[in-house]
Formats: sequence, C-alpha cells, structure tokens
Amino acid sequence: MRTNPYWHLLLVAILLLVSVPFVVPIAWMFLSSFKTGAEIFSNPFQIEFAKLSLDNFREIFAKYPFAHQYLNSLYILAIVIPIATLLSALAGYAFARLRFWGRDVLFILTLCAMMIPSELTAVPQFILFKNLGAINTHLPVILLQIFSATGALAVFLMRQHFITLPKELEEAGRVDGLSHWGVYWYIMLPLSRPALVTVAIFAMLNSWNDYFNPLIYLNSEPKLTLPLALQRFTDPLGGVFWNLTLAGSTLVAIPILLLFLLAQRQFVASLASSGIKG
Repeated sequence: MRTNPYWHLLLVAILLLVSVPFVVPIAWMFLSSFKTGAEIFSNPFQIEFAKLSLDNFREIFAKYPFAHQYLNSLYILAIVIPIATLLSALAGYAFARLRFWGRDVLFILTLCAMMIPSELTAVPQFILFKNLGAINTHLPVILLQIFSATGALAVFLMRQHFITLPKELEEAGRVDGLSHWGVYWYIMLPLSRPALVTVAIFAMLNSWNDYFNPLIYLNSEPKLTLPLALQRFTDPLGGVFWNLTLAGSTLVAIPILLLFLLAQRQFVASLASSGIKG
C-alpha cells in the first residue's frame, strides 16, 4: 500500500518543529562563540558574518590552561571507555549466560547501584580516596566513572543484549569445542557491536560531562577537566565572560556531536533490542 505523500510531509514538518528547541540553542551557542561579549547581549540573534572572529578561541588557549584541561578530559576518556566497555561486556555475559551461585542477588545489587544517588556515597568515597592519598589526582575520577551508576547501567545493557542472542549460537560453539570464554570471544562479542557502541557512548557522555566528581577531588588548575574549566572564564569580581564561555562550550560539544552522528545507527539499534527480554 502506497503511503500518502501529504502524511509524509506532515510527519517531516512535525519532526522539524519538535527539533527546534534542541537545534536552536546549539546553533546560537556556536554562532555566539564568534562574537564579542557586547555583541552577544546587544544583538543575540543577529548574525553578521563579516564581524565573526576567532579571537575568543585564541584567548581561551592563550590566557587559560584550556588546552591542558582539554587533554585531561581526553586522556581520562581514553582510559574510561575501553575499560568500562570491556568490564560491562564480561559482566553482562556472565549474568546472561553463566549459571553460578548468587547470580541473581549480585545482579540485583548491581541494579541498586543505579538507584543510589551519588551524593549519598560522596562522603565515604572521599574518605576512602583521602586515605589512599588520591586527592587532587585523576584516579578517583576514573574509578568512579567505571564503578558507579554508569558502570551498572552498562552492565545492565550488555546483559539484556546477550539475553536476546539465540542460545543455538552458544550451543553450536560448544559442539565445536569452544569453552565459555571461546564462545564469548569468537561468537557473542562480534555480534554485540551495537550494544558495545551504546555502552561506549554512555561512558563518553558521563565521563566528558562529569562535573560532580572532579569538583570534589581536583583542586589545582592544571588538573581540572572541561566541565570545571568552563566556569573559570570569569573576571576578578566573578562576572562571567560569556563570549569565552560559549567558545569553550562549543569546543566541548563538538566531540560529543561528532561521536553521536558517527555511531547513531548502532546506538538506535542497540536501544531497540535492549531491555525487551529478561
């Protein structure tokens, strides 16, 4: 049956209308990052391309340790994503496919980690890392990204994904002489690319945007991450340099947008298949 073209146009119009509240602020932030502070407030929605300048971007790198702070977030990300993805895949496969004593109890405890507010555990965690001598280092920031509510969500997503895979694949691997590890490595893991991409995206989002943990554990400018760096664009009286803040925010947002655009197909495919069974 052919689809009515008018319904198709109506659907496109509705989607465009719904996207306006999401697209307009990002576009405004991007264009305002090329303006001076006075131009942002005098003509917030007026764009004169001849007056757009890269001075804001030059200033945040020349007068602030923004490049170093950018590298801090990047290297933390480079550690968190592979470790979080690997551990969640291993734990998810164990919860979905292996039979062992206390499995269901451990899985429920893992889910409980998603329900406990991070503020509730902040004080005991701080005391623990202080006793370990890890204050003002990136170690707490990295570990709390891997073994926190984000890690628990990743385990849940991987477990739900592995449950949806046919048992016949596992049985065929066992017939061919593969161990549990062989079945996981050679059969299950290659079929889990959409779920792995989703977990990686969630890990990147939470690590890249993490403000709470760096605020508690980091106190020197060179060790700050990007969410804290953005609040440093102020004058001696505490006023915000909005032109610098918007320029920095644009640089912070670009990697997230690029990652999602590149991986959105796998991301949507994983969300469509996760959480259906179990």
